[in-house]
Amino acid sequence: MATSPPILGSSLPAPASRGGILSRSEDLLSVVLIGLMAVLSLLPVLTRLFSVPGIRGSADYIRQLVLWTAFTGGLITSREGRHLALSFGYDSLGDNAKTWVKCCTSFVDVFFLTILMLSSLSFSLMGFDPSAVVGVIPSWILALIMPAGFLVMIVRAIGHVAHRPGLRWIAAAGILPGLAFGLAPLSSLLAFSAVLSHASTAAQATLVPILGSLFLPLVLVLVAAAILGSPIFVLLSGLAVLFFFRSGGALETVPNEGYVMLSGPLIPAIPLFTLAGFIISESKAGERLVKLFRSALGWLPGGATIMSVLICAFLTTFTGASGVTILAAGGLLLYILTQDGYRTRFSTGLLTASGSIGLLFPPSLPVILYGVIAQVNIKELYAGGILPGLFMVLTLAIMGVIESTRHKAPRTPFKLAEALPALRDSVFEILLPILILVLFLRGIMTLVETAAFSVLYAFVVEVIVHRDIKLRNVPSVFLKSVVIMGGVLVILWAANGLSYYLVDAQLPTRMVAWMHAAISSKIIFLLLVNLVLLVVGSFLEIYSSITIVAPLIVPLGVAYGVNPLHLGIIFLANMELGYLMPPVGLNLFLSSYRFERPLATLYRDVLPFLLVLLAAVLVITYVPWMTAALRPLVKF
Repeated sequence: MATSPPILGSSLPAPASRGGILSRSEDLLSVVLIGLMAVLSLLPVLTRLFSVPGIRGSADYIRQLVLWTAFTGGLITSREGRHLALSFGYDSLGDNAKTWVKCCTSFVDVFFLTILMLSSLSFSLMGFDPSAVVGVIPSWILALIMPAGFLVMIVRAIGHVAHRPGLRWIAAAGILPGLAFGLAPLSSLLAFSAVLSHASTAAQATLVPILGSLFLPLVLVLVAAAILGSPIFVLLSGLAVLFFFRSGGALETVPNEGYVMLSGPLIPAIPLFTLAGFIISESKAGERLVKLFRSALGWLPGGATIMSVLICAFLTTFTGASGVTILAAGGLLLYILTQDGYRTRFSTGLLTASGSIGLLFPPSLPVILYGVIAQVNIKELYAGGILPGLFMVLTLAIMGVIESTRHKAPRTPFKLAEALPALRDSVFEILLPILILVLFLRGIMTLVETAAFSVLYAFVVEVIVHRDIKLRNVPSVFLKSVVIMGGVLVILWAANGLSYYLVDAQLPTRMVAWMHAAISSKIIFLLLVNLVLLVVGSFLEIYSSITIVAPLIVPLGVAYGVNPLHLGIIFLANMELGYLMPPVGLNLFLSSYRFERPLATLYRDVLPFLLVLLAAVLVITYVPWMTAALRPLVKF
């Protein structure tokens, strides 16, 4: 007996408001912050259209809203226990072992969060000109959201440990070594008191040599904790802290660089496009697209698979390859494919591979971040990614056609009477990426303005026109997006400190010198780049991979004469595959959860698609024409 199809978006629960007033305050504040960010980002467009004065200093307000959104979202993500993490092997442990592993990883988290809290507090109090204000509020007061956020995260890291005698005390004990490591910023804070400052300096002189000798063991402990479930942002910021401590650098550099990252003029586009993507994914847009593509493509061999790939690509462009595509659309698309006679093994493999297939298309968030980090024109990146992105979509579609032909999957005759109403119903969703391309690539709006416009457009279409989302449910949709925003933006905050250390330590220069001495062939260099990026992409999520690795790869590409635009597309195409790479590619875990299939089985399911996409990436790597062909379309 056939079961009913899953409802699109039903697997994306909103954060639960636990803990009373604090949790409800966090939820309300996050909704207000992201709403204000969208409104302020869109105001310059209105002022240009109607020649009315704008809000003075709105860019400063937006930068602060990004910072506060990052840490408010980080608090909610911490409350829900949904920070991005590896958790490799954790689920295979017994209940008692899980309890002790969680206790130990929480100890490590508390240790490093305490250091981050102290260094962020020191930076907030001493890193700003006292006269610097945003509106009427001093900048240093607004920056206090960082140490306040880490303080709450410490409390929650302890609270997530099982309520058994002594275990939470073990986790809380991480505060003590954190205070010892944080003596340097602490001594700066205590400078107002000669006695306290002298005592802190004396203690620092005693402890620093001891702590310095623990550098390698602490790195190993941190990596082990990350493998077993500590958040990725703790791993990245912890490594930065350890490296700066060992080199004698100021620990305040980590929060300073994190602040610089989130203050970038293009960064607001990331949370805004994320919000637009969630509005679309929480509506019935996917169901309308299914009807459209099924009526338009169902007569083709493999029509259902082509439809599935195109829908995944559409949703992924707006949700930033965060896995939302698999969670929101996977159940419905799997139901359709299996009902049409496709094997479950093939269907799950196809949908897992398609979960990040739209990463190269506008308004993909990783493209924005790569452009910011690598200082490559984002318009050119978007234009350069269209043909390679279509090529990767085509490879998956061809596999669907082959599967359909081999197993004689049924087709549905083309009926204009069905296709036209389906097109009419979904025309607003189809128009959105086209509008984004025109508005941004043609220079009508800036990237951030385009992102704000996409939020307004998605809101009007899904809430007012289609009425898929009730007005009273809009805050819930905002909260779902905030969980992703918080996780991603806090990772960017953490990763930039580590990236700064690697560049400051002249690692890119050393890598260029070593590579030139060891490898003379550009072809071999590009092959090695692909291999390295696949490994990196399989262990780190895409945002931290870009922030840390791009500054290292770009100088190498320049040294070997690789066009920076082409290198960027190669980088991002490899990141798509990283989501599928065993053992810890993110899409593998999400698909295992969504489709209720063991990871080992899913590895087998996705392998043919991974190999085909690997071949496609090699074609993109060695045929630079695909990246350069549409570059003239960009208007400067």
